Amino acid sequence: MVDIADTLSLEFLVTALVVVLIPGTGVIYTLTHGVFLGTRASLAAAFGCTLGIIPHILASLLGLAALLHASAVAFQAVKLLGVVYLLYLAWGLWRDTGSLALDKPGVAADSTNAKGRRVRQFGAIALRGALINILNPKLSVFFLAFLPQFVPAAAPDALARMGLLSAVFMALTLLIFAGYGVAANAVRTHVLSSARVTRWTRRGFAAAFAGFAAKLALTER
Repeated sequence: MVDIADTLSLEFLVTALVVVLIPGTGVIYTLTHGVFLGTRASLAAAFGCTLGIIPHILASLLGLAALLHASAVAFQAVKLLGVVYLLYLAWGLWRDTGSLALDKPGVAADSTNAKGRRVRQFGAIALRGALINILNPKLSVFFLAFLPQFVPAAAPDALARMGLLSAVFMALTLLIFAGYGVAANAVRTHVLSSARVTRWTRRGFAAAFAGFAAKLALTER
């Protein structure tokens, strides 16, 4: 049994909080859905982005991240997919298509079809959010370097400790991202009340995704 009090240091919590708070692709994705589609959509986005870090954490715990870091071909392949995906999201926002072109009138809000449609939409939002992080090879390398710093080298239960730290990191990610989404929803009415503000907000988010794509493209192992 892992000693929670001994594993969760203040240093880890503060560092993890700072890392999660820094705006990245997941934060922008969540903010975008909070502004344009509301709180529930932003929560689906936050949930998806959180799920997207699970493969990277598992890769780090199992040592696969080291292989990814060592293999130039694998790293570049995942990176290229990530760049293309971010550019796809940017283009969809700029052209007002894709995941944010969801709220269409014509179906009663309380109808069975509408409810099923909303469930599918939220599932799609979560999936797209997960893909943002899954297709970012930097995350595997990050967790490979980050988690061992807070586990004693000689600890016999090092893997279990890193598993606990990973779970806490994911919980912080979900909570912080959800907070970003709720905050974005607070300004939703103001943004959507003006077609001009809506258009330029979309384009601002699109530019942010394009910028993250360029940054990822320039990333080396």
